[in-house]
Formats: sequence, C-alpha cells, structure tokens
Amino acid sequence: MADRGASALSLPENRPAAPDTILALNHMGSFDWDLDAGLFHMDARAHEIFDLRPEEYDGRATSLAVRVPPPDAAKLDAAVARAIKDGSETYGAYFRVRRRDGTVRWAHSQGAIRRDGSGRPRRVVGLVRDATRELADSPARAPRTAQEEAFRQQAGVVEAVSAALAHARSVQDVIDALKDTHGIRHLGAASVVIGLVEAGRIRLVAEGPTESFVPGTRVTRIDEPYPMSEVVRTLVPRFIESPEEFAEEYPILWPHITALHITSAAYLPLIAQGRPLGAMGLLYGDRRGFSAEERAVLVALGSSIAQSLQRAMLYEQEKDLAQGLQQAMLPRTIPSVRGADVAVRYRAAALGRDIGGDWYDLIPLPGGRVGAVIGDVQGHDTHAAAVMGQLRIVLRAYAAEGHTPATVMARASVFLDELDTDRFATCLYAQADLSTGVVQVVRAGHLDPLVRDADGTTRRVEVEGGLPLGLSAEFGRLEYPVATLELDPGHTLLLCTDGLVEQPGADLDDGMLDLAELFAAGPDDVRELAGRLIAMAEERGGEDDVALLLLRRREPEEPGARGRLRQHVAPGDPDALTRARHLIGAEVRAWGAGERADEIELVADELITNALMHTEGSATVTLRLLTGGERRLRVEVEDSSSALPRRREPQDDGVSGRGLLLVDMLADAWGVEARGGGKAVWCEFRMNPDG
Repeated sequence: MADRGASALSLPENRPAAPDTILALNHMGSFDWDLDAGLFHMDARAHEIFDLRPEEYDGRATSLAVRVPPPDAAKLDAAVARAIKDGSETYGAYFRVRRRDGTVRWAHSQGAIRRDGSGRPRRVVGLVRDATRELADSPARAPRTAQEEAFRQQAGVVEAVSAALAHARSVQDVIDALKDTHGIRHLGAASVVIGLVEAGRIRLVAEGPTESFVPGTRVTRIDEPYPMSEVVRTLVPRFIESPEEFAEEYPILWPHITALHITSAAYLPLIAQGRPLGAMGLLYGDRRGFSAEERAVLVALGSSIAQSLQRAMLYEQEKDLAQGLQQAMLPRTIPSVRGADVAVRYRAAALGRDIGGDWYDLIPLPGGRVGAVIGDVQGHDTHAAAVMGQLRIVLRAYAAEGHTPATVMARASVFLDELDTDRFATCLYAQADLSTGVVQVVRAGHLDPLVRDADGTTRRVEVEGGLPLGLSAEFGRLEYPVATLELDPGHTLLLCTDGLVEQPGADLDDGMLDLAELFAAGPDDVRELAGRLIAMAEERGGEDDVALLLLRRREPEEPGARGRLRQHVAPGDPDALTRARHLIGAEVRAWGAGERADEIELVADELITNALMHTEGSATVTLRLLTGGERRLRVEVEDSSSALPRRREPQDDGVSGRGLLLVDMLADAWGVEARGGGKAVWCEFRMNPDG
C-alpha cells in the first residue's frame, strides 16, 4: 500500500465514527481510501478488524503495515493495481491480520474504484470483514479454490451492475440497468422487484424480467407484513432461504407467488445517507440459502444501487428545477402576427442545474411591426437563466417604447452593465415591418441571421455588429450599426443561438454552411422546419442549449396586391430623376391609385429631389402596395445621410426644407427611419377602394 502524492480530492469531514448499522450486523467495516493523499479512513468496526485503536492510527494507508504482514500487503496492492490497470470497477482479496497479542486472523477486503471524468482513479471505497471462521476448516488456513472462484464470480456481478449504474441519470435508467437480463441472470435471480418510499408508503416501480406482480402490492404501507416493508422499517436486509420459510414468515404474500416457484429471496433496503429510499427484492427459483460471501455481495450491491438511486433522484429534481426556472423566464406564448408565420423552439442540452441563458422573444410593435429577438447569456447555470429573464424583460420594454433598434440594444447593454453581474450576453434584434417587408437588424456579438427565399435559395445576411451586451457599455462603445434587409412574401428569416451551429472540432463558418444547407432543404411550413432543425441538434447531442426563431412573411391576402417598384437614382443625372418620376406615375396608375396618382408622383419626386440635394450619394425609391385592412401605397426614399430632415414653417428663412410641408399636406402619414448608416423618409397614401 504505497503512499501517494498531494491530495487533489478532499474526503467528507462529517464521516460517521460509528459503524453503519447494516454493515455491523453483518460483521463488516467500511473504508474510504483517498488515492491522491494516501488517507485511508476506516469506521469503528474496521478498526476492530485490524485491532487498531483510533488514537493509534494516523489515517495513512502505510500505517496498516503494523498489522498486515508484508506478503499480504503486497497481495492487496497487487489486487488494487490490477483492477486499476485493467479498468475494473471492483476488486476482492483475502489477507492476514496479525493482532497485538500475536495471533493471526483472516480478513477479506472488497473495494470499488471511483474514477473522475477523465477515467483517473481517485478513491477506493469498500468493505472489510473478519473471514477467520469461514476459512477455519482449511488446513492451510487459506481460501479454498471453489470459494475463491464463487466470490470472483459474485464480485464480477457487482462490477458489471455497478458499471451500468454509473451511467444512470434517472430513476428509470437505474431500473433498466437492474432489469437488464444480463444483470439479473448473472445475479442468479429469476426476477427483481423495486419499490420507492413516497409519503410514508412503498410504491412498486419495477418488476421483471418475468411477471412477478402481486395484486394489492402496487402501493403498500410501511407497516404492512411484507418483506419489502420490513426491510424499509428495520433497515436490515432479509434473506429468505427456503419456500417453507417464505410461507411461514409472510403468509399473506406467499399464496400469491407460489406459481412463480420461488425457492429463496433476498430483500435489501436501499439506504443513502441514513435514509431509506426504498427496497429491492431478488427472487430465486433454483437455489436455497445464501453463503456469507453471497450475502456480503448483495449488501454491497444494495448500497451501490441506493447511491445510484439517490444520485438519479437528485439529478432529476435539479433538472426539473432548472428547466422550470428557464421555462418561466421564456415567453409563455408567442403572439400571432398578422402577415407572418412564426415558430420558436428551445432545447436544453446541459445536465442537472447546468442550464444556459439562451432565449427568444417576439414583440408586437405599433404600426403593424414586430420585433424578433434571439440571445444568449454567458454561462450555464441558474444565474445565467436569471440574468436572461431580466434582460429579456427590459429589452422587450425598450422595444415597446418605440426606440430604434440601435437604441434598444444600447440601452439593454447599459442595463446589463449596471446589473452588478459579471455576465455578458450576445443578442440579435430584428425589427420587421411586415406590410413593407423591410427588416432592420442590429447585432451584439451574435450569429448572423439567415434568409431563405421563396425558391429555397438561402443566404447568410452579414450584419456589421457591435460588442456583446454589457461589454459595449463597460468599454463605452454603444454604437450598433443597423443593417436593412427585405423579406418578400414567402421569404423566411432564421435567428438562432450558437448551439445550433457549433460542433466540437468544427469551424463556426462550416457550421453556418451546414445549417444553411439544412435550412434550404427544409419544408416551407415554419413549424415543421423548426422541428427538423431542432431534431438535427438533438441527433448531434451538443453540450449547449439551442434556441431558434423562424419568421416567414406570408403571401398577400388580397389577389393582385403584390405590387412593388424599386428604382435607383444617381446624383447629377437629371434624366434619371425624370425617368423615375414617369415610371412611378405609370406604375401607381396601373395599381389603381386613381385620382391620387398625381399626388403620389409629386411627393415621390419631392423626396427624391431632397435626397439628391442634401446628401452626397444616390437615392433609392421603393413603392409598395400594403395589404391587411385598407389598401395603402407606401413610398420610401433611402439615402446615405444620417442627418434627419427638418420641416420648415412658412415664416422660416431659407428656401429649402419646405418640400416636407407638401409631403405633410398630401400624404396620410409620413416619417423617418434609420437604415444602417443612413435613413429612409417614408409616406403612405390610402388607395381608393373603387380605383
């Protein structure tokens, strides 16, 4: 038992000084060996077996050499080393103990090796017992070959079942591992029954592989005369060695199971941290009685199962709590949007309380517009989810107040910076006018959006972004460029978090290309498409959460209302302005503008002229027929200047700026929107319903 290096794994400080009740009844002690520190903790019963008083023992594995002869110590070391080397979970070995009065006794040690996530062995926990009496008949005072072989087989069973239980993350996983034919058959049992303690009762949760259900025992009280109830009450295993003993001890139960031809049974309490979680019964049809070795193995197996159950229950509780918290932070419902089909999906990929701060949101805005949000708070814990919930609420509030997308993002960044948290968040906010198809996008360190055209052509929209939320405020860089894109009817916008794109060892751009291919090949229905995208993430089994939002602009509800005209007018080209004016007049008359055609042509000409006169670049005019409610025609003139136009009153000096008075008089509504590095001046005209 060689000493080891410095400790990297601390042992619990509240370990019991007294032996465990079940182990003591079976004349066993327990130990916990920290391989890194060389600390070999033993309970009181183990101290008795080694004939060491607590004050004589310093807790070091090497100090046991005073009681274990060198050849036996070497044998123990070899057994442990062999198990560690070949990847085994358990080992067992007999050895001699030389007591203080000079007498020699036999002992047996059975240990389970605990490894960390990388597979490195860190601890050995196990049992030690006095084996002198069982070996007393041997002339050489050594284990008989048959005994060694039987124990080796039993230890192998524990090893196999424990290995399966190590991967259990739910109560059902534990049940499946025990009901698996390999596990039960290797134990020699014909069937297994498992019950869990719930509200003072025992609820049967598993039976099999063969049918062994007894009517009236699905839920039983702990005080009822059944073996499972007894072991939960007493915390002591119950070994029934013959049919006669079963019939005598449990006359109510026995008549119901005689058809199963049970010859013996072992009922084990499943105890973790001194609390009974339930009980397990192993039913045998081809044996009578249990040797000391078999009882010891089953007791050890029960302890391992109890630990796995406790871990699974805790995991399920934490997962339910974490997912409940995150679901509470996400929108309960997504509002229906006139003129668009929307689908959202969220997939939690992390374990236990390790949840992410991914979120989505859809925000109805005045004027038939809608805001679409996707974001991800740094970290994978409940704090990330809590920050996400607060950030989602304030971003929604800023958007509903009518701020521009850049202002919404900047204010959200300041809020996160002042929240007194060390977290930052990436985010993408898209504000869409579904009547015109114009979408303004701002990006804070997040993935670019994808757009799929009606024919399936998919493109990544590269948006010049700013720093993530929180960081931009911390570094005083709150400028968020605004990009503008257009969604024609049938086009679909995809916003997602990086969990949908990132793959271990793969480049992010490659992931975006793969996503674009799947997006392009998906169905037109956004709900089906969202389901297919999230299924891809589930198949890939990534370690990050996934949130996505799909927005598809619908076809116009009114036949023939798909009119749109877009014309580019270069500066210093009078003919281009004339051509644009004539084209606009002809087009709006064809759309049924009627007597308003002249007004529309005049206003469009005024807006284009203003753009060319007061900026250094070109102008782009766009005309659209708007659907939904009354028919309207919208005129937009974009330029590269961020300076806002100012309407002059008649008494103002100067000759420029009065064109907006004309716009205000003739148009039913008008305004200005930021568009990337420039702006768009727009106006709308109600169309004559009879035109």
